[in-house]
Amino acid sequence: MGPQVVVVTGASGGIGRATAVAFARRGDKVALLARGVTGLEAAAEDVRAAGGTPLVVSVDVADADAVEAAADRVETELGPIDVWCNVAFTSVFARFSDVSPEEYERATAVTYLGFVNGTRSALARMRPRDRGVIVQTGSALAYRGIPLQSVYCGAKHAIKGFTESLLTELKHEGSNVHVTMVNMPGVNTPQFDWVLNKLPKKPQPVAPIYAPEFVATSMVWAAEHPGRRAWWVGIPTVYTILGNKVAPAFLDWYLARTGFAGQQTSTPAGPDDPHNLWQPADGEGGRDFGADGRFTDGSWTADPQIWASRHHGTLAAAGATVLAGATAALLRGRR
Repeated sequence: MGPQVVVVTGASGGIGRATAVAFARRGDKVALLARGVTGLEAAAEDVRAAGGTPLVVSVDVADADAVEAAADRVETELGPIDVWCNVAFTSVFARFSDVSPEEYERATAVTYLGFVNGTRSALARMRPRDRGVIVQTGSALAYRGIPLQSVYCGAKHAIKGFTESLLTELKHEGSNVHVTMVNMPGVNTPQFDWVLNKLPKKPQPVAPIYAPEFVATSMVWAAEHPGRRAWWVGIPTVYTILGNKVAPAFLDWYLARTGFAGQQTSTPAGPDDPHNLWQPADGEGGRDFGADGRFTDGSWTADPQIWASRHHGTLAAAGATVLAGATAALLRGRR
């Protein structure tokens, strides 16, 4: 398979940046969509260094017309889009009562409607060709809401419902366009330095924390194996989703006790801390935040669950072989 044309939204930092580089390692042509010019230009250098061909497109994914124009530009300059990865988001760390209606609407427009807009533009091009893959960046928090993140949790729940609805429509059509969702654990990204924070202390991810470069490999894997409707990345994602199915009331109690302190560091927040709700934190001439946040020490770069998730067929076959062998030995012993 030759180089593919891949679109990554939110490509200026975090999981989006790491995902763009991961596709570049395959030699792909990677369109980098985000608002921040500084981060996009640095991401383009990363893509070139990894062996890919970058295209920088500054766009606000909350603007459907702008996303459509960006998709036109990608196909004009790079060729037909093979893979579209929706990653871009913004949010507010705060109690629900401390988030203004305007802040809630803006964060939802970027995080939820940004995925809708990207998916619409991707489908408009993929459906007539009857091929292509759309990868939605999900979260364990698409299944379980936690305190201080009602904006983000609400948007991720909406993305999950939207994606499932779309998936059934494509199946009804018999379409060869695939859509899949990659549900992430807590990841060491710059979001904890640029998301609007109204808490007394600087925010942090819920531990354990994964390296963005590590989870980005799951985005590439999902694009290469699009037949599965959803992927669970990491042990904590599994126990969060399953735990909420089994004991949601217990998780209500547990998160009420631990979810406030557990999402804040010991460092006081400041009025001059950057945030990207209305304007990119990495605007022209600004700071390049990169893919990694400030929690690199101790970030997980391996997880047996991720290997097992990718090779569940192999594991099932091995299990069946062991079971068959044990059964045969038991039957021989009874003769």
